[in-house]
Amino acid sequence: MAKPKIYLIDVTNRDGVQTSRICLSKLQKTMINLYLNEMGVFQSEFGFPITHHETNYLNANLELVKKGALSSIRLGGWLRATKEDVKLAFKLVPGLEHLNLSISTSDQMIIHKFKGKLDHASIIGEMTEAVKEALKSGAKSVGVNAEDASRTSIGYLIEFAQAAKRAGADRIRYCDTLGCDSPFSIYERIKELAEAVQLPIEIHCHNDLGMVVGISVCGAMAANDAGVDAYINTCLNGMGERAGNADLVAVILAIKYANGIKDKYILDERVDLKIAWKICKYASYAFGIPIPINQPGVGSNAFAHESGIHADGALKDRRNYELYDYEELGRGEPEIIETGRKITVGEYSGIKGFRNVYDKLEIVFHDDKEAAEILELARYANVHNQKPLVDDELKFIAKYPDIARKIFTMAV
Repeated sequence: MAKPKIYLIDVTNRDGVQTSRICLSKLQKTMINLYLNEMGVFQSEFGFPITHHETNYLNANLELVKKGALSSIRLGGWLRATKEDVKLAFKLVPGLEHLNLSISTSDQMIIHKFKGKLDHASIIGEMTEAVKEALKSGAKSVGVNAEDASRTSIGYLIEFAQAAKRAGADRIRYCDTLGCDSPFSIYERIKELAEAVQLPIEIHCHNDLGMVVGISVCGAMAANDAGVDAYINTCLNGMGERAGNADLVAVILAIKYANGIKDKYILDERVDLKIAWKICKYASYAFGIPIPINQPGVGSNAFAHESGIHADGALKDRRNYELYDYEELGRGEPEIIETGRKITVGEYSGIKGFRNVYDKLEIVFHDDKEAAEILELARYANVHNQKPLVDDELKFIAKYPDIARKIFTMAV
């Protein structure tokens, strides 16, 4: 029997965009999916299948899967665990193959959120009906989310998870919705849950107490110790509701380098940390939020030394004061900033300036008609993003104009 592993499910395009004061355009969400795919992340929770302004974006990204642009990553939708939502999701996004169905399980939520509309038995009933409907509709994998699992009695949580397993669910998502678990409590609870149910466990934690990476990793350790795979939910740059979710890069670094973890637990071998610098910089630009200087791995101070003793030690041997290498995160290459003349593409760009920009990207158009069509898309993309396009966005529009056109429109 293969040793259980830790996989990553990034929820930037779902929980990240639910964060107050943060939003991403559909093009930016698409770029994040492409970067996550390049990074070897197992799955991106790419959006909300029954939200109408997401429909074209979701279908367009599923087309990118068919075209091979998203070659290894799974794209998973998030839904409430109701039969009606599942039916609507597959009507709007017929190519949907992976999804997570979510419902609250704690007494706090049952009493003070559902207000008598649901009880313990009916919650399990709604969830199992939704799982069966999803599988009947063609879902290839279904995760079941226990919202507020950390405040749910362990007995009921096990009963809920066992019912999900009988209905055909592939994973159980343990949601520390309020971030109230500690590394110790989540280890004990997930170990008991995983041993009783013997299903892979997703760990979805929040940073309200500042321990989210530690809690997430300890939850994954518990699942592995119980003999099942673990799937840690992450967000780029630690975004997420309120104080955020587990930062993608910090989680990877913790599994690879923390004492007591690095030699015992196995991270999905496809994960390529070299993409970290690129993806975190892009997310920062898209969010409009700078990366904190002390951010693990990608902060500007992560490899900076000023103290005499530290600088001397780092110069003699980087291992004196650096736990991991900056090259491993895709850092170290010089970044060129043009300070002279620069032609950019914007919503009012003309064809000559536009061609100059694309010439520098070494993209050649077949004829003037194609160039004019891409120009119109690039113009609109600037309006769509409300900020200048980065080179990878310009390249994407030129390579997949039909996909870009879909992303920029809304299904009614």
